[in-house]
Amino acid sequence: MKVPKGYFITLEGGEGSGKSTLVKQLAEELTKKGYDVVTTREPGGTKLGEEIRQWLLTNHNTFKIGTKAELLLFLAARAQHIEEVIRPALKTGKIVICDRFNDSTLAYQGAARGLKMNETRKLCDIVCGEIQPQLTLFLDVDPNEGLRRAKKTIKKESLEGELDRIEDEKIEFHQMVREGFLALAKREPLRISRINANLPQIQVFKEALLTIDELLLLPAKQTK
Repeated sequence: MKVPKGYFITLEGGEGSGKSTLVKQLAEELTKKGYDVVTTREPGGTKLGEEIRQWLLTNHNTFKIGTKAELLLFLAARAQHIEEVIRPALKTGKIVICDRFNDSTLAYQGAARGLKMNETRKLCDIVCGEIQPQLTLFLDVDPNEGLRRAKKTIKKESLEGELDRIEDEKIEFHQMVREGFLALAKREPLRISRINANLPQIQVFKEALLTIDELLLLPAKQTK
């Protein structure tokens, strides 16, 4: 099933908020309802984006990434992502579900890194143009709980054995990220829907699905 002009949904939140899991669950459920769904992530989603992701997140860089350089690398990945993945999918009437987008830039580089919010927002607008999400699900998790989950995931999945460069920031940084997201949700309440991600994951999924069903005018489907 196609959606006129497509539909762009983003998931936002701090580390360990459960975005990646929720993206998969929502895509599976919407696909069952007959929708064409594309899932993607930032930074990433393209070959260039995944390369930039490695530069930005690895803890093994032999060089330091400055705050403004970090911002511009995230935006470079986003520019490629929009042109290569997001815009084409929306033009063909697909639902795009993206793990992070502009709000992460504003919360992490703006609020937490201390870059001027108005300038950061302008740069995001230049890169994205008319490509803006119709709905953003903000998964609000306590930073301490989120980092606990992130560490548990690393141990469970036998990943590199350490937090990435951003996860490894001090707790004060992650608290500022959360405050940034809360401020954005207050600024744009019609677009950003806050979900308590401290709750069990199945409850987060049900609330997210109901929110999407409302906006897509779909009959809410009972989940087990």
